[in-house]
Amino acid sequence: MTFLFTIGFLEIELLDIIDILLVTALLYQLYKLLTGSVALKIFLGLLSIYLLYLVVRAAGMELLSIILGQFMGVGVLAAIILFQPEIRRFLLLIGKTTAFNHDRFWGFPWRREQTEKLSLTPFIEAAKSLAAKNTGALIVFAKSSELKYYAESGDLIDAVISKRLLMSIFNKNSPLHDGAVIIANNRIKAARCILPVSENQEIPASMGLRHRAAIGLTEITDSIVLVVSEETGQVALVRNGEAFRNLSSSDLRVKLNQFLFDTDQRPSISPSEKSVSAA
Repeated sequence: MTFLFTIGFLEIELLDIIDILLVTALLYQLYKLLTGSVALKIFLGLLSIYLLYLVVRAAGMELLSIILGQFMGVGVLAAIILFQPEIRRFLLLIGKTTAFNHDRFWGFPWRREQTEKLSLTPFIEAAKSLAAKNTGALIVFAKSSELKYYAESGDLIDAVISKRLLMSIFNKNSPLHDGAVIIANNRIKAARCILPVSENQEIPASMGLRHRAAIGLTEITDSIVLVVSEETGQVALVRNGEAFRNLSSSDLRVKLNQFLFDTDQRPSISPSEKSVSAA
């Protein structure tokens, strides 16, 4: 170990500095994960009880120490139950960034290659028609994951992709229009699916629930989400928590090719296009 300096009776080594930096980064990420939610207040409450337990134990208050000690003994189990949504989201974020989830990772047999390239024309034509009628739509393009968890929250369809079917699903009188359509394996896998809504405080107020749901899903998965606004009729594409808004049909095609198939094409961004980061 590399000795650096001393502070009083403490000897600081290089490994200690690395340890402190890693803990600081972990606490910062934990704060970002919990901020803006009720879970942050629960966490601060548990932390206060733990600090009180340390104080009463150091002061020699045996009865109070026993009571708080029993509470702290089940603290881990209680934390898992209370913070189940946050723990799940945290693990999804970790899984999204690992090499095993990368699109170009090919070392394992369960990484299936897409045998037929997805046709983008039905989606672009449907988005154009829906936008002209100010009909809202939310279409999810699954990539490395088939999003089975979210597909099961809606109605399984497993149908051939077509413009007419997409238009029928998002028709305002259709029982399937309220929710997202998930596209996986070149088929419409499910409709009326529930997506996780982003809790990011920096999302503009002009973005409605559809945009927030699209951002929320792309924050924890590598999916691409197509959004048609019911209020403005604007078409947007969301990837990695970033929304590209007010896209024309040509811009939408180029960006879908770029995001879904990793082509070298560069989108010709129109002056009216806006990019909003939810990171």
